[in-house]
Amino acid sequence: MSLWLETPRPAVCPDSATELWKAETQDARDQGSNSCILREEARMPQPAGSALRMGLETAESTALLPRAETFPEPTGVLSEEQIRLKKLKRQEEEQAQATSVSPRVSSAPQVLPQLSPEQLGMIEKLVAAQQQCNQRSFSDRLRVTPWPIAPDPQSREARQQRFAHFTELAIVSVQEIVDFAKQLPGFLQLSREDQIALLKTSAIEVMLLETSRRYNPGSESITFLKDFSYNREDFAKAGLQVEFINPIFEFSRAMNELQLNDAEFALLIAISIFSADRPNVQDQLQVERLQHTYVEALHAYVSINHPHDRLMFPRMLMKLVSLRTLSSVHSEQVFALRLQDKKLPPLLSEIWDVHE
Repeated sequence: MSLWLETPRPAVCPDSATELWKAETQDARDQGSNSCILREEARMPQPAGSALRMGLETAESTALLPRAETFPEPTGVLSEEQIRLKKLKRQEEEQAQATSVSPRVSSAPQVLPQLSPEQLGMIEKLVAAQQQCNQRSFSDRLRVTPWPIAPDPQSREARQQRFAHFTELAIVSVQEIVDFAKQLPGFLQLSREDQIALLKTSAIEVMLLETSRRYNPGSESITFLKDFSYNREDFAKAGLQVEFINPIFEFSRAMNELQLNDAEFALLIAISIFSADRPNVQDQLQVERLQHTYVEALHAYVSINHPHDRLMFPRMLMKLVSLRTLSSVHSEQVFALRLQDKKLPPLLSEIWDVHE
């Protein structure tokens, strides 16, 4: 396990996880590390657009009532009309006095959140890294075992071929996650033990995030590597359980409704990777500081990108909670595959702690 980050990127099916990891030390050391402390509760973003407009509006002038005529005071009981006119005149005088003493003051305009140059540069770097990693994965598609087109789709050979097809897609995804993580500012400054601990436990959650961004709500399908589209039935044919398939598609549908862009996905993935509560993480404080850097950047970015939706930022963070639940369901799925005598490739077995 300690050699994961030293060896070159393998072909689609490496013999083990030890062949996957290669630290691009020179490029990565230039990234620097961040030093912010994670707050467990993210502050609720404040609406920017509406408050700003309200603050910039000038106060409307008070419309004064017509001045009432002066009537001689009767010696007896006042008529109803005289009482009404006196009341109107008194209100007019009170309004005039209030206006002259303390003119109406508009609320102060709210300051729009801004991304710092460091945050902006970091986001641009993450988006570029994702595009680069996606391009590498796309080049691997020709080496993936093809989806079988057989006269008997239920034959043993067809079932094995579909399972191999899906597991090789998973391997390509893991390779992409590792490549992306090594380009995250601060990641390679962690110990190798912590790098491995973070990647092992976050891999499935990041895979599910990447899966959700490939969801097509029209056809209710998920497309991998631009060419391979699968619906729920295809997942079942590959050997996955309905108890795992349905949550995947429901999560993907919910994420699709948020309509996140590349920058928001990249920041969410970084936040998921830098989770200090993962098992076997040693330097939890440093991991928390790194995660907080990405949380703050996402908060500022979302406040600017969604100025009228105060709940967008907390909704995005809640999706990370949903991923933890899906990760538990995935563990049950892996156990079920073992019961079906379906052997995972060495890399996936090592990442997911499957002990044959």
